[in-house]
Amino acid sequence: MPVVAVVNRKGGSGKSTLAAHLAAYGASNGASVTLVDVDRQQSMRVWLRERNARSAEQRPAIVAGAVESKSFVRPPVGTDIVVIDTPGGLTGLELARVVMYADAILMPVCNSLFDRESAADCVAELRQLPRVASGRCSLAAIGMRVDAGGEGHLVLQRWANERKLPFIATLRESATYVRCAEQGLTLFDLPPAVVRPDMAEWQPILDWLRPILQPPAPAVASANDARMVPLRGVPGPVLRRPEAGTRAGVHHGTVGAPLARPAGSSMGRLLGALPIPRFLQRSV
Repeated sequence: MPVVAVVNRKGGSGKSTLAAHLAAYGASNGASVTLVDVDRQQSMRVWLRERNARSAEQRPAIVAGAVESKSFVRPPVGTDIVVIDTPGGLTGLELARVVMYADAILMPVCNSLFDRESAADCVAELRQLPRVASGRCSLAAIGMRVDAGGEGHLVLQRWANERKLPFIATLRESATYVRCAEQGLTLFDLPPAVVRPDMAEWQPILDWLRPILQPPAPAVASANDARMVPLRGVPGPVLRRPEAGTRAGVHHGTVGAPLARPAGSSMGRLLGALPIPRFLQRSV
């Protein structure tokens, strides 16, 4: 079950917009998606409420989840993807709890001195955390509200290059994002002809996410282990969905593997004592 977190200390950087679109992308292509809101403001729940209010339009469903320091919500059985939207100011132990179990972190960055400096501090802290430092959790930046090839794009590209940080895409400022949010929608819910220029900017993000959403299958896996769910706009299958009665595999791609060690083991007792969501507790 891949876990993608959207992280940036700076408020107003576009985290919720990015998280909502990632969740809608997976849902619109047949994946079972849980959108977890770590932010105390619960902005994603507001967006999902608007989305569900238009159920007559048969939009792909997204399940809401919330994580607090002393409680958790387990995603429904059969969840294919977890997307985590995080609040501004996330640092220290709270940041480590999210990153410890993430497979990928996307950092939206706007082009201002304040945004770049805040993001640089966040990148430095992230790289001190074991999963990022070891490469088990991928990290990349996305330019927000800037035009591709424009001055803002070039400044952010240089900023990322100086930090050896993958800078995978830029998303321009567009009123379409605002109008979509008001209705609980995303670009992935609209007719392709209407959003073609904006969707072209998303392709590098989807390309970067492809190996994370579809980990390599074990060499011994047979064709009957799982059915492949293709995602629109991405060549080939991207998600591995288990058959009925099984659970999605953990990061290494095995199907039916447990999400946590048995409670009787020393590692299981340690994980059970930590104030982190159990559905994010994965085998080491």
